Amino acid sequence: MADAAGDERHLWFTVLGPVAIWRGGRQLDAGSPRQRSLLAVLLVQGGRGISAPELIRALWGKDPPPDARAVLHTYVCRLRAVLGPDADMLVSESDGYALHVGEGGLDLQRAERFVAEAEQARRAGDPARARELLARAMELGTGDPPEGVPGPNGAAWRVRLEEHRLSLVETRLALDLEAGRHAEVVAELTALTAAHPLRERLKELLMLALYRGGRRTEALAAYADTRRLLAQERGVAPSPGLTELHRRILRADPRLPAPEGGRPRYAGEGAAQVRPAQLPPDTRDFTGRAALVEELIAYLGPGRGRGVALSAVGGIGGVGKTALAVHVAHAVRPFFPDGQLYVDLRGCGPCPVEPESVLGTFLRALGVSDCAIPVGVSERAALYRSVLDGRRVLALLDNARDAAQVRPLLPGTDGCAALVTSRNRLAHPAGTHAVALDVMRPQEALALFTRITGEGGEDARKVVAACGCLPLAIRIAAARLLARRTWTVADLVRKLADEHRRLDELQAGDLGIAATFELGYGQLAARQARAFRLVALPCGPDISLGAAAAVLGLRTEEAGKTLEFLVDTSLLESPAPDRYRYHDLLRLYARARAERDDPPEQREAARSRLLDHYLATAARVYTMNRPGEPLADHIEPTQYPGLSFDDRESALEWLYTEAGNLLACARASARGPTLRRAADLMLVTKDLADSGTGARQYEQTIVHLLTAAREAQDAHAEGRLRLLMIHFHIMAGRLTEADREAQAAMALRGHCADPVLSSNALNESGIIASLQGRHEDAESLLQQALAAFRSYRNQNSVASALANLALLYVDTGRITEGVSLAEQCLALYQKIGATTRLAAGHYSLGVVLTQAARPEDALQQFEQAVVIFQDSRQCLWEAMTYWRMAEAHLAADRPAQAAGRAEEALAILQGPSGQWARANALTTLGHALRRTGHADRARVCWHKALETYETLGSPEAAAVRRLLPADRPAPVGDADA
Repeated sequence: MADAAGDERHLWFTVLGPVAIWRGGRQLDAGSPRQRSLLAVLLVQGGRGISAPELIRALWGKDPPPDARAVLHTYVCRLRAVLGPDADMLVSESDGYALHVGEGGLDLQRAERFVAEAEQARRAGDPARARELLARAMELGTGDPPEGVPGPNGAAWRVRLEEHRLSLVETRLALDLEAGRHAEVVAELTALTAAHPLRERLKELLMLALYRGGRRTEALAAYADTRRLLAQERGVAPSPGLTELHRRILRADPRLPAPEGGRPRYAGEGAAQVRPAQLPPDTRDFTGRAALVEELIAYLGPGRGRGVALSAVGGIGGVGKTALAVHVAHAVRPFFPDGQLYVDLRGCGPCPVEPESVLGTFLRALGVSDCAIPVGVSERAALYRSVLDGRRVLALLDNARDAAQVRPLLPGTDGCAALVTSRNRLAHPAGTHAVALDVMRPQEALALFTRITGEGGEDARKVVAACGCLPLAIRIAAARLLARRTWTVADLVRKLADEHRRLDELQAGDLGIAATFELGYGQLAARQARAFRLVALPCGPDISLGAAAAVLGLRTEEAGKTLEFLVDTSLLESPAPDRYRYHDLLRLYARARAERDDPPEQREAARSRLLDHYLATAARVYTMNRPGEPLADHIEPTQYPGLSFDDRESALEWLYTEAGNLLACARASARGPTLRRAADLMLVTKDLADSGTGARQYEQTIVHLLTAAREAQDAHAEGRLRLLMIHFHIMAGRLTEADREAQAAMALRGHCADPVLSSNALNESGIIASLQGRHEDAESLLQQALAAFRSYRNQNSVASALANLALLYVDTGRITEGVSLAEQCLALYQKIGATTRLAAGHYSLGVVLTQAARPEDALQQFEQAVVIFQDSRQCLWEAMTYWRMAEAHLAADRPAQAAGRAEEALAILQGPSGQWARANALTTLGHALRRTGHADRARVCWHKALETYETLGSPEAAAVRRLLPADRPAPVGDADA
């Protein structure tokens, strides 16, 4: 970056370290991690275009969010804004994008140029110049790799960066050997080959350096280790190049420089020694974990530098810690020719093995006579380390309870290693290589089940899913299937389907999941055990620290300490700071313990505190997003306080992060005294529905609660839930269903004195009447709603009612009055400091101005609205605004621009919740295409729009039907092209 640092005219991009954009010496804000991931994908294409589906796969993998295309478009818009005057670098191409970077504007390009020039200098016989150019290439890769770049692209790019770095290192080391620096590079090569034991080029360089340094025996040993490792891990022989070098070293090829001296003997070499071989047998059907196995082998193998190699494997019971450790221990046996020690420390049981006893067993195995073994832990530990001095021994310490139990058993000299497994997070010495073992990936879990039983297919997938991909559970399920010849896999699926009996079904002989979990649970103190049970009661995918504190009725700090202890004991997971979750089977076990140990009233009190926490917090978010809206004063009171927020952005982040948990809590609260609070929780989280994300789950939750409210004959809860159903039906274009719900809501007004229900039922009924063309009814209802909102000082809804009246007036030809009311609406939103609703004000005024034949003024309003909708994560309303912008462009006789805006709306409207809006955008796109001479494509759009309108029963169907002559079939084409 040095030559670009002072040049403010040009942009400079980096991908070899952090993904970044620079202008001169100033780094620009490249946006969120996933936005930087998009930037990296585009940069490494070298100016070639990449389609939107390919970009979505690169950013999110196989499971993108429903609005992925819309989010991708937003990222592109934001990157263009960052590029500023150079925004034309980022161009749209067909169904995708390309980024055209000028010559020398990307660190990857410059690094590749330096490497090519270095190769030329090497061929020209100038190794010093070649090394200088390589150094310059490597300098461009300094800095941390893009760890904050998420998605498959981020992972793939980190692998590519590592390969790039290693390739440069190998080339530089080869130059060093050509220059005769074999003694200087041995240490570096030893460390590199330990980290990358299967990289044959590094092994070749190490063998050559050792041989040239007079260490022929070690060079040959390095080849033998590599050959064994390749056979075990890959089932292949060494490459021809490595094999040829081995032959040349064996016969002391005169073309290789002569060795300089001999290899020094390590202490104790050649002495008669006892070589223990205590490892349990390797698991014959060991499956998966390939990356972890390779990582542990690389760490425990030789040449990793001075000191004892210490690896620790942690994880929940049944996750396969012992199986992995034993498998790795067998793989590294050739590196420890002086023996392998093993002990089960029984750390999860009531009687862990004492270190003094283990040391006595180890010393006997190493050849020390009983009379020479001293008494006491410290004396035995000192003798143990002395006996190991000069030997290469591996100690496998399985099932440790804590660091105090492990510490005396660790070797103390070079050449030895210890591999520890434990359910608890141990405080190990500095330099310990810690591995947190998770459940198997679904494909690995299926492979294990199939390998044991010979069964595969969809039912097998359901079995491993019911087992939570936990290896022990899979083995137990497979064992039960094999022991019962009359069972099919489908029978096993049915037995595991009942969550209340699943743990009982996962029992085979002396193996049982519940018994495994019981060992860890039995170590907990009373407060920790209570937390383990109660935090499992909520039904959400995970739980925040604040919510868990509410469940437990504790201060946040106190709850955090307890939950972190559960994480340390592998009874709970922490996927992110201050967030927690259970493995599926552990959650079932914890709930079963709660039903057994906690009275019903205590369990219900915990659930009630959680509902209070969510309701109080969500109400604050709602109020921050809708100033002037007194809804928080008209919801059920809460006994447990919620969270407070310093700004609207953090409040929205909480709302969308907790969406799944909020809906799960509401569904679980559909009975008894919590029903009304659940209904109010849905009311104050209405923004989740309007965002278009998760709208289907939101609607399903409302239907569930509405059924419960009707069964309970609770008119108050039923009325509020019907308001939400009306809103859903209107947004989906289902006016018949919306009208039916509105009539039911209006009827409920007389059964409860609820100003929220009374005023909003009038407002929603007025909107429906307006959309159905019943203009007199609409005006009467909306005027009543306006008065009702004013009566209980609901300024936010007053503005909304003004907007609805404004739209009605322009529909009935009262343009001047309509514009005036829309301007009053916007002014009121501005006065009360509205945010998301301010966007609604701009949107409404834009619609009115379009119909008033003022499209340019309308577009100004839409531009302001779309920015606020984007910041508020209101994807559905963002798309609606693009559609309205398309209408304004059509009104200004700009069909090409109208088509572009309509296509932007369609790119966002992919989910089922936006079908009516999608049909609207398709209709407008059809008009734009017809005006640009694409009549066939226009008819494709109208046919698709008509299908949706007819399915929904929307009144717009009649107008679209008139656009399509009945005697002409729909042409074949892509409406979204």
